[in-house]
Amino acid sequence: MGPFYCPGDSQVYIDPSFFDELAERHKATGDFAQAYVIAHEVAHHVQNLTGFSDQVNEVRARGDELMTNQMSVRLELQADYLAGVWAHHANKKYNILEEGDIEEGINAANRIGDDTLQKEAQGYTVPERYTHGTSAQRAKWFKKGLTTGDFDGCDELFRVAYDRL
Repeated sequence: MGPFYCPGDSQVYIDPSFFDELAERHKATGDFAQAYVIAHEVAHHVQNLTGFSDQVNEVRARGDELMTNQMSVRLELQADYLAGVWAHHANKKYNILEEGDIEEGINAANRIGDDTLQKEAQGYTVPERYTHGTSAQRAKWFKKGLTTGDFDGCDELFRVAYDRL
């Protein structure tokens, strides 16, 4: 199982062997690829604290599978965006980014999109079953957060039409 955030105990769980899988299976190497994954999971805690997770849970409770998947994608892309916001501010304050780090994060986002994972697993994609977004979407929202550093911009994902994510 990959990394996940548990809202019940507000903890992030990461089996360190996942980073071997990230590098070997998904071809996403480097320390910043790992930092991106961790920041993405911590972002789910931020979403829990700010109420964005509640919006998705309300839709899930209604039982509409298609809308639940779309809201799940929004939440995951928002976590990518927030991972970028973290990287922006961590670099601004601590100068943490080294040459190639941004590319490592973007590559990781690209390598774990639903379309890429579905193609690898079954040879085709089923967009209605996406839960995290396409590779291009994940990279786009991570880069947007990294570029802007604007926490307030994360609510855009819940305002924009789904086909424009």
